[in-house]
Amino acid sequence: MTGKHEDFEGFLKSVDRISELVKDLKSSDVEVQQKAMEEADCYIAALDEPCRTKVNKTTINKNPPPLQPSFSPQNESPENFMKIMERDAEDRRAKRIDREKKATALKDKGNEAYAQEDYETAVKYYSDGLAELPDMQQLYTNRAQANIKLGKYKEAIGDCEWALKCNERCTKAYVHMGKAYLELKRYNESRHCFEKIVEIEPGRKKMVKEYLTQVDLEEERETQEMNAKQEFDEGKGKGKGTTMPQLLEKLSRPGQIPLFYCGGLGILLQAVTDCAAQTLFRLNNGFSIISGNDTVRRCLSQETNDADSQDLCASVLKLWRVLCHGNDENQKSLMACPVTRQAAVRLVTSEHDAVRKECLALLYVYSQMPHGRRLAIDSLDVQMLVGNLMVCILKPKEQQENAAVNILENFAAENKFSIKLRNDLTDSVIVPLTSILRNISESNRHILPSLISAIGCLVRDNVIRHKLANDPECWKAFPVAIRQCSSYEYKEILYPILGLIINLSTVTSPVIQEHAASLCDCCQGLLRDSDGGVITRATGVLSTVLPQSSEAVQRIIQGDVVRTMCRLLKGAGQNATKYAIKTLTVCTAASHLAREELVKSDKKLSVLRHLLGSSSDELVSGNAALCLAHCLELEGIASSLLGTDIVLLLLRHAAGDAKRTAVQQNAAIALGKLCRTEPRHMNRLRELHGFEVLHSCMKLIA
Repeated sequence: MTGKHEDFEGFLKSVDRISELVKDLKSSDVEVQQKAMEEADCYIAALDEPCRTKVNKTTINKNPPPLQPSFSPQNESPENFMKIMERDAEDRRAKRIDREKKATALKDKGNEAYAQEDYETAVKYYSDGLAELPDMQQLYTNRAQANIKLGKYKEAIGDCEWALKCNERCTKAYVHMGKAYLELKRYNESRHCFEKIVEIEPGRKKMVKEYLTQVDLEEERETQEMNAKQEFDEGKGKGKGTTMPQLLEKLSRPGQIPLFYCGGLGILLQAVTDCAAQTLFRLNNGFSIISGNDTVRRCLSQETNDADSQDLCASVLKLWRVLCHGNDENQKSLMACPVTRQAAVRLVTSEHDAVRKECLALLYVYSQMPHGRRLAIDSLDVQMLVGNLMVCILKPKEQQENAAVNILENFAAENKFSIKLRNDLTDSVIVPLTSILRNISESNRHILPSLISAIGCLVRDNVIRHKLANDPECWKAFPVAIRQCSSYEYKEILYPILGLIINLSTVTSPVIQEHAASLCDCCQGLLRDSDGGVITRATGVLSTVLPQSSEAVQRIIQGDVVRTMCRLLKGAGQNATKYAIKTLTVCTAASHLAREELVKSDKKLSVLRHLLGSSSDELVSGNAALCLAHCLELEGIASSLLGTDIVLLLLRHAAGDAKRTAVQQNAAIALGKLCRTEPRHMNRLRELHGFEVLHSCMKLIA
């Protein structure tokens, strides 16, 4: 491709030269114009198609005859030259369109071959396409990708460099070049390529972070292996370097009793004292030797139940944990073993305490860091794992429920974990969760905050949130759990439960509507709690659940919730204010009685006016305006607001540039009702030049 690339650069230079000639032909300097005509004539006479890949076999003539110009200032003009250039440009455009069609067809054939994993054929098609159109960026990046699959990393880098000459902002080129440099163990160059992607497209930080993590892991792996090999060489004859291979050789002997292997594993465990020893184990094929041992495999699959077999099973799990602790490459190697993948999930619920303990400890190692979590999520049966962890939490033994819930909480931080749980959520999560919520006690209270936190992470996934929001058993269990926590003053559990309910009730669901009344009754009882945090979250539940149930609204109004919300708004924090004004707005929208109660407790609606004047939260000011509009339907309220700043407050919001159009809309509605009910407010509106603002808001109201 060297000849092609040289021709391509020549083509780009020719374009620049033509631009210069056209500029000189238009010059007012006759001498410059004449010289440009002579050069243009020579250029056209010698012109050939650019960017053609050819092998030049001609001999250079060092004494060529002088070129005879086809025109001169006497027989031609700049206008004629321009016409020639225009015809030539049109001809070239037509030819380029034809070449583009051929190159695109070859690219498509290359893509088909690539999809079928025929990378050699794909490279051929992409190369043929470049013979037609050497400045087609996609052909270079596609060929680079195919070359990476073929292990031709230097060729891939060359393709990416040419793609960047076609388009210096081509992020695909940097991706493939970064991967190729990584395979060549040129880590700094690889990092530079990936970092360039963020410079071009800042929104791709997450993707780039994953690539950079791969570079770090690969560099760390190489360093570990170099250090381990050096230690092995230095340890020859001294015992340390040869211990690992000798022990693994003994463990590879078939047909021994479990006690034999158990002893060997114990000695091996003592030898794994640092990262170098962990790496030596991997380099000596230790994971395959142990998992490939028939006796070990039978123990891990729990085919035998005697004490020695269980001890061997626990010893294998313990060794794996020590080998994988802080060693990403070992974690990767272990998860490549099918025996491990099955055992790591199944043994969580083992009847044997030591086995269960070591299995949970191994999983905890994987759950601690993002790389380990992703390895486990990609390798394990996530639904079975979660189901077994929940069983461990539901039926605690030897205080291992703490480890189980910590593992679940760590894994729940990964989006992919939630996605894999979507299809079997009821059996693996909902059934055990509702059982635990119905039976909160002193024995399990310590794990519930972390468990509910893990469920809170899971419901960030829309599918899981909708499934929980539409599950009747959840909404039956929530009031039971609230009453239990309230009775025993388990505030540390009550906070996360109420937070989870707020999250779920943002979904409109007939199931929530059915259970809204009993849930709101519980929360109304919590409004008398001495703990401000409990009151805030209980109000939050009311604000999200009440809009779904008119029955619940009527019941809590009878319970004097309006006065409670008014008191709360006078001294509440930001979250409590947001929840309280929304609750008050829902109640006044649904009930004449609620409006009367609000006016009785605050005749000049000073609380609402304060929110309109001071709150920077558009949700708060929008609801305050809407609540005010509801109250203005009562007789005499508009008149009682004469002399206040209400017109100015509403006008500011109606004329403002709020991100939420509902704020302007609600303010305009309230302002319209105010002036219609009490015409004297129109005088103030006129003074403030507000009619035009009100008129412009009519489109929002319509």
